Amino acid sequence: MARFPRKKTDRIKGIDRRTLLVGGGAAAGLLIAWGAWPRRYAPNLNAAPGETIVNAFLKIDRSGQIIVIVPQTESGQGVTTILPQIVADELGADWRTVAVQSAPISPLYANTLLARDWLASDWTRLLGDAGDWALGQYATRNALMLTGGGTSVPMFHDACRDAGAAARILLCKAAAANWDIPWESCDIQNGLITDGGDRRMKIGDVVADAVGFDLPAILPLRQGQDGRLSGQDLPRLDTPSKIDGSHNFAADIRLPDMVYASIRQGPIGDATLAGLDERSASSVTGFLKLIRQDRWLAAVATNWWAANKALDLADPIFTLRGTPVSSATIDDTLEAAFSSSSGRRLYAQGDLLPVFEGATILASEYQVDAGLHLALEPLCATARVTDEGAEVWMATQAPGFAIAAIADALDLPESAVTLYPLHAGGSFGRKMDWDVGVQAALIARGMGRPVQLLWSRLEDVIQDRPSAPAHARMAAKLGRNGAIEGWLAKVAAPCAMTQTWARIADGALPHEAAAASADKATRLAIAGMVPPYAIPNWAVDHYPCDVGLPLGFTRGNAHLHGTFFTESFVDELAHLAEIEAMSFRIQMLGGNPRLAHCLSTAAAMGGWQGGIAGSGQGIATHMMNGAYAAVMVEAAMRGNRLSVGRIIAAVDVGDQVNPDIARQQIEGGLIYGLAYAMGASVPYERGLPTRAILGRMNLPRLADIGEVTVELIRSTAPPAGVTDLAAPLVAPAIANALYTWTGQRLRSLPLLGSS
Repeated sequence: MARFPRKKTDRIKGIDRRTLLVGGGAAAGLLIAWGAWPRRYAPNLNAAPGETIVNAFLKIDRSGQIIVIVPQTESGQGVTTILPQIVADELGADWRTVAVQSAPISPLYANTLLARDWLASDWTRLLGDAGDWALGQYATRNALMLTGGGTSVPMFHDACRDAGAAARILLCKAAAANWDIPWESCDIQNGLITDGGDRRMKIGDVVADAVGFDLPAILPLRQGQDGRLSGQDLPRLDTPSKIDGSHNFAADIRLPDMVYASIRQGPIGDATLAGLDERSASSVTGFLKLIRQDRWLAAVATNWWAANKALDLADPIFTLRGTPVSSATIDDTLEAAFSSSSGRRLYAQGDLLPVFEGATILASEYQVDAGLHLALEPLCATARVTDEGAEVWMATQAPGFAIAAIADALDLPESAVTLYPLHAGGSFGRKMDWDVGVQAALIARGMGRPVQLLWSRLEDVIQDRPSAPAHARMAAKLGRNGAIEGWLAKVAAPCAMTQTWARIADGALPHEAAAASADKATRLAIAGMVPPYAIPNWAVDHYPCDVGLPLGFTRGNAHLHGTFFTESFVDELAHLAEIEAMSFRIQMLGGNPRLAHCLSTAAAMGGWQGGIAGSGQGIATHMMNGAYAAVMVEAAMRGNRLSVGRIIAAVDVGDQVNPDIARQQIEGGLIYGLAYAMGASVPYERGLPTRAILGRMNLPRLADIGEVTVELIRSTAPPAGVTDLAAPLVAPAIANALYTWTGQRLRSLPLLGSS
């Protein structure tokens, strides 16, 4: 298992104009600022006896085992299989010899793609390619290792492919030197180096010599399809250990002399610990100690149940500053945002004013509640703090930020903090935050022995950082032929992405992060709102606000509400125009053939009946980050419960490395989207959710879900991320289906209410 030590550096702050533009003009300033910085980085991998470091993504030992270095967190999305499959395919390795190791913190593993999406602003977009370069350099030189947004494969596909190609060339050169033949005549097949004739050589026999050879200026990539691993449904490397129970998640870590902790953090908002009943807590068998901080109280015991019971008896009291969050205040704040001066037009095409002036306009309002993560694994971390430093075992999507936060909390240099990265038992973006690691480290220091901190499910729900609630006011003008001539979307929503960055990068408290972005309109909050259709005149406005609820990175992020608003409203327009819903969309997708193909495929596979009354059929389509998808559902109401008989998804996500894993992620996204449509939200009152038991959240059960079909459309385009693609499509498809079933248009999520 790889460790994540870091050298002592300043805390990475949010990127802004002053951070980057130093010097004369913008471009000149960027070049001057970074021109003197080193541009080449050497791998900082550790090699065990017998292992040879070939490059930053690959080690090979003398027995021939291929050890692929994966810089992304495995949270069930299959990244620890897909990236090794890319390397092994280009190398020519035997899949049975492939192993995985987590990457250490290094600029070589920075996720510049996610950083660009996350940190882009008006001025970086104004700079064009120079702005993208600036953000990429910022991410690289600060070693921003981030997992999320479906960026793992698009970000690291080429790097892994080149790593495999480089290793193949070096190994062929070493073998050719032994055989005294040109290296170009050698190849690697099924893990053996061959000269095309009878001679064979094991990879491990020459790997130590191979790294001494030079690479050509241009790496020749493997040609042809014979014997290729890419495109095959290879078994996941993490499946056997997850089946037999040997796979270690955070709660599986066991250390000598380790004890267990549970935690209480008070209501949502600016809450501080005011009092507790320590005497009652001490009556629990196995109880050891209470660890008190300004904003939380932890109980430590010889087992977790005793620790949690002690917390119940301690009955901590918190003082909450400000207005307690409630569902009513959230809704009121969102509505009031439309009247604020912070609203801003962020997307526009054509001229809406002459189209809308004096015309008959269709207008509708929609709203979406905050959606909880509800990962199977509550937050958990194990920590050991000694005079030499700190060790922390946890799953994190932002390991560099986690190390910096732990070091800051313990007043240690970052080089004294070692992070052991673990796979996540589900995340959906929740493990972008690092608070559980900091808490575990502080408790371990207070106990003077290793501590495993596990949040209760109640704590997990109260302190969740859900997706953003949002309200939308949609308006459109239809032409005589039924085409949309004008489209206006006004969206009131806080920005969860901005809040997340403020917490994990700048160290802001949750309520501080929420307040800091209250007046900043940003495209991150309205992702998914740009219509994919050929509409001549359209605009999207964002009205930022602070609803008092700390928000976080989620699966799909703002696409969750953006797609619901867009695809629900398009369906309304289709019915108003008296045009069948699929044809209505197709007529506006002439310039988007990949999306049109997905839509027609899903409709054909699902037996689309035109959305006639009583059919219970609905469709929705969407594209994001080079991926395209359409979903058709058949839904009905059985009493007061939603039943979804069929879900058919057609997706174009490029040339996928492992199609089966791509299907798994689409299927998982569909179920996540179904949960978002049915439940996964809770009402809030006086700073707390009114329920926290999963069985009371109206989440989908097996009995509610029928046939799920995923069709991967063949494509030669570069592979796109699939993790986030399907989740935003399900809610609007079901809402559109229920309109045909009931004749009632549902414009709120959850569709059946969260109360």
